[in-house]
Amino acid sequence: MKETGRIQMETADASLTTGEPPQEPRTYPWQRIARWREIGPEQWHDWNWQARNLIRTIEDLEGIVPLREAEKKKLIPIAAEYHFAITPHYAALIDPNDPNDPIRRQAVPAREEGCYYGNETDDPLHELEHAPVPGLTHRYPDRALLVTTDFCYMYCRHCTRKRIWKNGETPVTRASIRAMVDYIRCHPEIRDAIVSGGDPLSLPLEQLDFILGELRSVPHLEIIRIGTRVPVVLPMKVTPELVAVLEKHGPIWLNTQFNHPREVTPESVAAVDRLLRAGVPVNNQTVLLRGVNDDARTMLALNHALLRAKVRPYYLFQCDPVIGAEHFRTTVDTGLKIMSAMRGHTSGLALPTYVIDLPGGGGKVPISQNYVIGENEQGLVLHNFEGKTYTYPHPARASRTPRRKVETLDPVPA
Repeated sequence: MKETGRIQMETADASLTTGEPPQEPRTYPWQRIARWREIGPEQWHDWNWQARNLIRTIEDLEGIVPLREAEKKKLIPIAAEYHFAITPHYAALIDPNDPNDPIRRQAVPAREEGCYYGNETDDPLHELEHAPVPGLTHRYPDRALLVTTDFCYMYCRHCTRKRIWKNGETPVTRASIRAMVDYIRCHPEIRDAIVSGGDPLSLPLEQLDFILGELRSVPHLEIIRIGTRVPVVLPMKVTPELVAVLEKHGPIWLNTQFNHPREVTPESVAAVDRLLRAGVPVNNQTVLLRGVNDDARTMLALNHALLRAKVRPYYLFQCDPVIGAEHFRTTVDTGLKIMSAMRGHTSGLALPTYVIDLPGGGGKVPISQNYVIGENEQGLVLHNFEGKTYTYPHPARASRTPRRKVETLDPVPA
C-alpha cells in the first residue's frame, strides 16, 4: 500500500508541473483478483513468478472463481484423483461470473470428471501398446512420439494422457531419453520425432537442450516437432534463451493448442512472434470441446485470431474417449456442421483438417463433409457451401472428337 501511495504522490506532483489533471494509477486486468491486486507488470510478466504461483488447491481456486461449500466437497475427490495446476496468466482469463466459462471449463476441475459411461479408457489411443521402449510410441512407420515429462504448467481437463498424472510430476531420466533415441537410431525409417509430455517446454533449458541434441545426433532424423501449450498458458516462458535453444537444433516445428479466441492474448501473440523470428513455424491443434468451442462462430473467431497471430490452424481434433473427459465430447456430426458452416465464409487458410485419432491405435483419419451428390454422363454432380448444385464436366477422352479444332498458327518469323 505504501508503494501505491508513492505512485499517487508522484502522479500528483507531475500534474503540478504539466498543468494536467492528476491521473489515477493504472489498473491491470489481473488486479481484479484480490491476491494479485499489488502485483505490477514486471512481476506478472516474469515466468518464474508465474510458475511459483500456480493455483494448485481448492482453497487457491476460491479466490479465482466462486465455489459453494457443496461444490467444494464434490471437487475434493476429483482433485485427489486428477490433480490440477493453473497459471495466473490463464486464471486471469476466466470470467468469475460465468460457471460455464469456456476458459474455466478447460482449467478448473469439475465433478463430471468422476463419471464413467463405459466407452472411455485410460489409454484410448493405445500409446502403451505401441511403445517398444518406455516413453516412446511408434505407430506410424516414419514417426515416433517421445513423452519427456509428466509435468504441465496447466493440466487441461480434457487431456488424453490423464493416466500419466498419477505418476507424479517428474521429468524423464536422461538414461530413458537415450534409450528412446537409440531406438530411433536403429530405425532409419523414422524421419520425424515428436517431443511431447506433459509439456516439454516446462523442462529446464539444460534438459531440453540435451533431448534436442540427442535427437539431432541421429543422421536420418529430419524433423523435430514439439507439442506444447506454453504459448497459451504461460507465454512469458517463451524467452530469448528458450528460443535460442530451439533455433540451435532446427528445423524445429512447434504444435500448440489454442481452443478459444480469448486465449489469443497479446502475450501469446508476442510469444509466437519470438518463435517465428527464430525460424520455428507454429501450427495449432484445436480440440473440439463441448461448451468451449462447439459452434461455428467461436471456431471462426479462433481461427481468424490465429491467422492474425501468424499461427496456422492445422488440426481440429475430435475429443478422445478418455476416462474423466466424456463431458467434453461432442458428436462427429457437430464437428462436420462446424466445418461446413466455415467453408465458403472464410479463407482456406482458416480451415483446419478435422480428424479423429482412432481408438485402439488406428491413427488419425480425416473426416469431411461429402460434397459429391452423384455422377451423370455430363460429369460429377456436387453441391457447394450454399447448397447449390453444380456439374463438374468429365475430362475429354482421347477417342472423342473435339467440337472445335484450333488451327495451328504459322511460326513467327525470326
